[in-house]
Amino acid sequence: MVEVNTGYPRSLPGALKIARLVVAFVTFVCFAASKSHEAFIALAAMEFVITALFFLLYLLKLDKKMKFLFWPLADIFNSLIAVLFFIIVCLCAIIIKTTIGTLVGGVFGLLLVVLCIADSVLLFKKITFNKPRGRNVITR
Repeated sequence: MVEVNTGYPRSLPGALKIARLVVAFVTFVCFAASKSHEAFIALAAMEFVITALFFLLYLLKLDKKMKFLFWPLADIFNSLIAVLFFIIVCLCAIIIKTTIGTLVGGVFGLLLVVLCIADSVLLFKKITFNKPRGRNVITR
């Protein structure tokens, strides 16, 4: 049976993931409704799906059960790659601004960049590279 972390959506990392989900969905809807370039629509949809999967991973505590990957680091890489792509795509959308929907989608995409950076900084603070990790420490 899968456990549900009911406190995760109310925590700061959970709230950031929910905000990323909402903003990515709004960005997707703006790009799709204005019939923007397919790359704009695909990027927003992929970010929504990947963020939803990470949200479910942490909500269902699957990161504790699937230990073959260090999930916070994978989440940081996802956030940083999303930042890189969204800066390029959203600046192009704002500069081109073929329709109002493309312009609004570009602005929401830049807001998503800020949320991705905040999420990656928060996750980076959670990771301990050279520090002891809980019970695995040998005490003398």
